[in-house]
Amino acid sequence: MMTGEEQAWVHGLWDEVSDFEASQCERASAHLMGALCAATGAWNATWAGAVRIGGAAQGDPLKGWRVASVQALKPVPPHEDEGHFKEILKEWDRREIDPSFLLPMTGVGAFRTYAFRRDLPAGWFESPFFRRYYEAVGTRDAVFVAFPLNQDCESHFGFYAGRPFTPGEIALLAYALRGIKWFHRHLMMSSGLLAASAPLTPAERRVLQLLLTKASEKEIARQAEIATSTAHQHVTSIFRKFAVRSRAELMSLWLKSLG
Repeated sequence: MMTGEEQAWVHGLWDEVSDFEASQCERASAHLMGALCAATGAWNATWAGAVRIGGAAQGDPLKGWRVASVQALKPVPPHEDEGHFKEILKEWDRREIDPSFLLPMTGVGAFRTYAFRRDLPAGWFESPFFRRYYEAVGTRDAVFVAFPLNQDCESHFGFYAGRPFTPGEIALLAYALRGIKWFHRHLMMSSGLLAASAPLTPAERRVLQLLLTKASEKEIARQAEIATSTAHQHVTSIFRKFAVRSRAELMSLWLKSLG
């Protein structure tokens, strides 16, 4: 059961996240994950955008679901950025099914939590997969919170700790992430997973954040450290994927989707 003090803290955190500008999606996500890690003793966190691809092969245990975008709060040595988590996703894409991959499939389409220590058999923690991808980097338990946005699109936050999470900590994470549907939509929009015809590339995501400011294409190129012609190509691709013809239409679509 959540205490009144915990609820008040979460409400304050929601206010902090809402204070970030539309162009600061990754910073807002990092702030949210960092605060929740501090509150629950987690050493790291991730956000992942999951999509279901139509026409999944018969017998596919993951029913066509793919992780299309991932953001890690902290890089895991020796990998840079999200490299460690992308290594795990390579196993997912090869369909070398580990029992942990099936946890998200329970209750697809509903808001839910799933956790390693709570939901997986004790023997899994002796497996080479757990030891390589989790125990070796200091993770002994992980909790995930899934927020469905439509039948083919879900937002998942994951938290990683060197000890088992308590039921109270899981409840806190669920409460904190249940009441901000607008932010889940924001994250999915930023990755091109909600209103776009195809996921955005990492370079396009960086350019999109700058497009949502008043920066000109020349300024976008300078800030992204790319050629002006390359920036223009990215802008054109972003407009095409979101089916808009101008920055004004993109912003209108953005605000409408987040409202």
